[in-house]
Amino acid sequence: MTSAFDLTRQLPADHFEAALRHDVRLGLTADPKWLPPKWFYDARGSELFEEITRLPEYYPTRAERAILTARAAEIAEATGARTLIELGSGSSEKTRLLLDALRDPGTLEAYIPVDVSDSALLDAGQALTGEYPGLTVHAVVSDFTATLELPPTRGPRLVAFLGGTVGNLLPAERAAFLAALRTQLGPDDALLLGTDLVKDTAVLVAAYDDAAGVTAEFDKNVLLVLNRELGADFDPAAFTHVARWNAESEWIEMRLRSRREQTVKVRALDLAVPFAEGEELRTEVSAKFRRRGVAAELAAAGLTLSHWWTDPEERFGLSLAVPRRTV
Repeated sequence: MTSAFDLTRQLPADHFEAALRHDVRLGLTADPKWLPPKWFYDARGSELFEEITRLPEYYPTRAERAILTARAAEIAEATGARTLIELGSGSSEKTRLLLDALRDPGTLEAYIPVDVSDSALLDAGQALTGEYPGLTVHAVVSDFTATLELPPTRGPRLVAFLGGTVGNLLPAERAAFLAALRTQLGPDDALLLGTDLVKDTAVLVAAYDDAAGVTAEFDKNVLLVLNRELGADFDPAAFTHVARWNAESEWIEMRLRSRREQTVKVRALDLAVPFAEGEELRTEVSAKFRRRGVAAELAAAGLTLSHWWTDPEERFGLSLAVPRRTV
């Protein structure tokens, strides 16, 4: 049996340049200042994040993998999916657990990874077509947080959004994303959603402020992205990485704190950005969840939580949701 691989770009050529300019101007002129976390992930940022997932303090990747290892067969049985669609697929490493489980009963026909990175999709697609004879891999380059258009494929379809990435969206953004996703799902489709769970504050903060300083380097990498892409003159050494638990909102905030009074120029935007000593730039929100909250957010989008799994230490949750039946 032969496998097939193709790649579709749903984004105009200037999408990322325009989006970066928009986000940076909006975020750096706001009070307080902020940047969306998607700009961490240039090639170096992606390498650093892969390193983070292997750190002893960073439990989410291991916890989610443990759930998938234990429950992939149940997921396959519950969905009977012919097509697996993965949002934010990256290297597609954990996906193999799902692919193996879906392939066992012989239902799996296609895998559709969706990501903003051409290179990640090409690498993963070439590897998977070699590993899974007969599997069609249709990669899609898309920014699903801006526009969501799932390609037409045979159902039932399982849409996987793993890694707790949904927690990087603010509540209103999550609601809009889930509602938009619901409109793309047929009656026999399902959503597999990974969510990091509320737990001891020290454990949460350590996961975003590791002893080796890898997360700090990852956080400051966004400044290097702005320097390279927009001609900014950020000095990463002039900022300190901060990870803070916001108990009211139940999310971790990553911030960069200015070590001195300074003004940063962003030449491509003709922008001068003043920072007071101690002023913080928020670079990421990572929401943590409880089962009842996940169920409520899914319900608000027209989805019903049908299965809920956690790892043995209940650090991470994996939920399976289906379109709500109407009578």
